Amino acid sequence: MSFPWFIALRYLTARRKQAFISLISLVSILGVGVGVMALIIATALMTGVQGELRDRIVGATAHINVYKTADGGLLDVEAEVKKMQVEGVVGVAPVVVGQGMVVFNGQQAPLQLKGIDPAREVQVTDLGSSMTAGSLAEFVAAPETGPEDEPIYDPILLGQDLADRLRVTVGDNVQIMTPEGVMTPLAMMPRMRRFQVVGIFKLGFYQFDANYGLIPMSVALDFLSQSGPDAMQLKVADLDEAPAIAARLRDSLSGTYLTEDWTELNASLYSALRLEKVAIALTIGLIVMVAALNIVASLVLLVVEKSRDIGILRTMGAPASAIRRIFLLQGLTIGAIGTGAGTILGLLVCWVSEHYRLFELPGDVYQITRLRFQVVPLDVLTIMASAMVICLVATLYPSRKAASLDPAEALRYQ
Repeated sequence: MSFPWFIALRYLTARRKQAFISLISLVSILGVGVGVMALIIATALMTGVQGELRDRIVGATAHINVYKTADGGLLDVEAEVKKMQVEGVVGVAPVVVGQGMVVFNGQQAPLQLKGIDPAREVQVTDLGSSMTAGSLAEFVAAPETGPEDEPIYDPILLGQDLADRLRVTVGDNVQIMTPEGVMTPLAMMPRMRRFQVVGIFKLGFYQFDANYGLIPMSVALDFLSQSGPDAMQLKVADLDEAPAIAARLRDSLSGTYLTEDWTELNASLYSALRLEKVAIALTIGLIVMVAALNIVASLVLLVVEKSRDIGILRTMGAPASAIRRIFLLQGLTIGAIGTGAGTILGLLVCWVSEHYRLFELPGDVYQITRLRFQVVPLDVLTIMASAMVICLVATLYPSRKAASLDPAEALRYQ
């Protein structure tokens, strides 16, 4: 063990008259540890919330939406699908969107109608793996009549939260009304049609599970009085490449096409989450700053208390640089112990919370159903490095003060 390390460790484990200084050092270690632990937990929490929201959103919606503003819109679906199957795109599906009202047993709720091609829809969203009741196999347009001229209603899929609110189960018939009216001899009446619930889905994002109803594309075009799909939904292999692929499509297609990727659709949400993550990190980082002030205080007290020892070491030939290293190493040791302990505890709390799903949330309030803790190694290393740098800066003044101490002045009254 080197001379500076030996002296630094002796000072850290001081007893009897120097016990108060050791107590301050312990408080400094606890402060650094608590600060680092809180930073790791808060950063993992915010990263997990961002990831959970992103996964829910991109699982329920397309990564890129493509619109056509001329030539009657997207009339030739097959031709449009071929145009948009470019490098990086793994799925393309048409979609029709409309507003409506669903009525069942005297209860009613607003409804976002979405007309889909089920064979293609599962290529761009997580609908296929999100069915909680029924199946997509029955999701085909029904014939006009059934056996013995009994009516057979067109199928519809409802979100889990919407079905729970209306107390609807698979096999029930619901009535859908849309603002697109029908002229009658008496007046303009809302368009109404009965549908049979053939399935219930849960995508895990409350906005979709509580408001969406899915019907076949052909039925949606007729019911909503549209000649073709509103947009083409695209799924890409790499989420981060979605903006670049959208830009390439916009450039390769004629000027009558518009593209919108998932980052544009949710820009305000992710901007707010990033800002909140930075604000929380800065606020909790003040804990580490307070701990650094404790390190300054403990080292300054130690310099005053050990002025006689410093004077003796200097007269025995110890250079000023060695004295400086003693106090630098002592401060860094405090920082390293606190940072290591805080990192271990922070990672442990994140693992336990994530593994046992300790924090469940009401989806109608927070959009997501639980808090995730996603630990990013780079974030952890950044926090550890920042804490060590703060502790190093805190040792600079006390170590310089100790190195510049005059041996004659220190030993004058000894």
